Amino acid sequence: MNKPLDIRTVPSVCPLDCPDTCSLNVQVQGDTVVAVKGSTANPYTANVICNKVARYYPAFVHGTARLTHPLKRVGPRGSGQFERISWDAALDMVHAGFSKAIADHGPESVLPFNYAGPHGELAGGSMDRRFFYHMGASLLNRGPLCGGVRGGAYASLFGAAPGMPPVQIEHSDLVLVWGNNVTVSNLHLAPLLKKLRARGGTLVVIDPKRIKIAEQCDMYLQIKPGTDVVLAMGLAAELERRQALDEAFIADWVAGFDPYMEQARQYGLARVVETCGISAAEFHALADVMVAAKNMACAFGNGIERGRSGGSALRAGMALPALLGHHGRLGAGVMAKSGGATPKTQARLHGDHLIKPGTRILNIVDLANILQDDSLEVPIKATMIYNHNPVATHPDQSNLMRALMREDLFIAGCDVVMTDSMAYCDVILPAASHFEFDDIYGAYGQNYLQRAAPVIPCVGESLPNTEIFRRLAARFGYDDALFQASDSQLMDEAIDETHPQLEGKRPSEIALDRAIEMMAPDGEPLVMCKNVTPATPSGKIELFSQDYETRYGFGVPRYDPVPQALPLTLITPSSAKRTNATFGSDPASAGPEMLEMHPKDAQKRGLQDGALVSVWNALGAVTLQLKVTEATRPGVLYSPKGTWRGSSQTGFTVNTLIPADIRTDIEDGACYHETFVEVKPAKA
Repeated sequence: MNKPLDIRTVPSVCPLDCPDTCSLNVQVQGDTVVAVKGSTANPYTANVICNKVARYYPAFVHGTARLTHPLKRVGPRGSGQFERISWDAALDMVHAGFSKAIADHGPESVLPFNYAGPHGELAGGSMDRRFFYHMGASLLNRGPLCGGVRGGAYASLFGAAPGMPPVQIEHSDLVLVWGNNVTVSNLHLAPLLKKLRARGGTLVVIDPKRIKIAEQCDMYLQIKPGTDVVLAMGLAAELERRQALDEAFIADWVAGFDPYMEQARQYGLARVVETCGISAAEFHALADVMVAAKNMACAFGNGIERGRSGGSALRAGMALPALLGHHGRLGAGVMAKSGGATPKTQARLHGDHLIKPGTRILNIVDLANILQDDSLEVPIKATMIYNHNPVATHPDQSNLMRALMREDLFIAGCDVVMTDSMAYCDVILPAASHFEFDDIYGAYGQNYLQRAAPVIPCVGESLPNTEIFRRLAARFGYDDALFQASDSQLMDEAIDETHPQLEGKRPSEIALDRAIEMMAPDGEPLVMCKNVTPATPSGKIELFSQDYETRYGFGVPRYDPVPQALPLTLITPSSAKRTNATFGSDPASAGPEMLEMHPKDAQKRGLQDGALVSVWNALGAVTLQLKVTEATRPGVLYSPKGTWRGSSQTGFTVNTLIPADIRTDIEDGACYHETFVEVKPAKA
């Protein structure tokens, strides 16, 4: 009788698109991942990980959806009918498809269609960027899909300077959690907030939904979706009226105060109450705790950016600590971009010098239309979908699906599992999971640098992204040394090894069982306006943005509501079962997703809790299971994002209801939360 193989525990890092970037302990038996747990290597994530990573990762790596061999489409586009082929045959297909497009229309007819699947520096963007840059393929602006608006808003005030690390909450006495579903998408803030309250600090939650953290706070404001800018500007005006602004700090560290406040004074109490749907008492109570605070910290979520006025809302919210002088000391400031302290050298890693001057840049949100537009001077005739599941994540899903159905569009795909998007590909290249290759991880929501090595061999014939693009480069005859760099070399090219916190070690040599805390240049904790200077043209926190004035016609925040065509607003937040669309293939995400509705709205439509309902608008319809709850406002619906097509009777997800033509006020971003719908019983 064979003796069972021993289970060993190996360090790793979570690569998913999440601000926390947890350190992991992976239990491995033979070549199989049997369990994923947290580790103490990263003091911030401190042995705690989310349930979805713990529950669903082993099946993601070894389950029936796993892609283990190259595949060729043998049935109609989108049918999911494929046959196994060799790597040589698969690379030949990609070469032939791309080469035909280039011969017929030039290199800009080829498009890399990727976003942020893995967040390792190598898997997320390294050899692939070099490959497409050298080819001269169309460039892609990825930020407008998610994160670009929040990043632009932050940069308009602070430039590229890193913000307050979340661990500094231990020095705060007031924290505003604004549009941030902490327990689902920013998990490790929760214990810090619990400690804040235990020592007598104040937690305020501002969100259209009574999220879990709102049940454990001192004050909760349930504002109407998309009105955050009105509340933030109204607070600025009220704080000025109370003579609570820090004039000395403003004089030393703030630029653009006068035009900013001239705009803010237009948002009086009556306008705030009417627009935001809160009471005057709630507004004044919030102003009271802000005036009383000694160290106020603000945690803004990406949910805010998904409305028309989202960029303005984030700018206005982030301006409040500056107006009150809550910078320059521990526990005061904006918790954002602390990962910017990591000395990434992405231009070197990506090979930015390879970009051909004048190459066009396409907005990722526009791709459904661009892929169908033959009137373009250079139409897109070949694309590669990787690090992305656009069918599950893009707005106006049905239009994107029409674009991918084009038989004259060559589509190569690369992924760890068979997704809704891979089903449209002509050829699929199987990607290794992050447990199967080396990578280095600089987080975006905290300030620790980590490295991970393989814990198991590559499953089947799957390969790391870096090796896949090395082979593609070789197949296309790109023989420069840039395309032959090893993963160790790429790690060293991803991070500035001269940074003092690396202590003379090459990035590829940093320990696997510890995380390196990135500090300010003086070696002390990061503190804006103390040892971190705003990286803006003025060197100050800029409340007026000349860049946005030039580009959009408004240098200060403004409220620009979208006319509501149907009576209900649909919000699609993060899921407790998926990280964006990752793990959407797991049985836990099978069947209809939940739709939360206020009892008044359900009663008006004769809908019962637990019923299967059809949510519809002019773009399409999706079936969801109703949950009647007072956690949401009347007129506002909630359904978690990231479901896959099989979850609905219609073959569409909530993304088919989301318009792609409504854009944010800055950075031309997707407005996921400007989705207006009606609900009726689903047909049996």
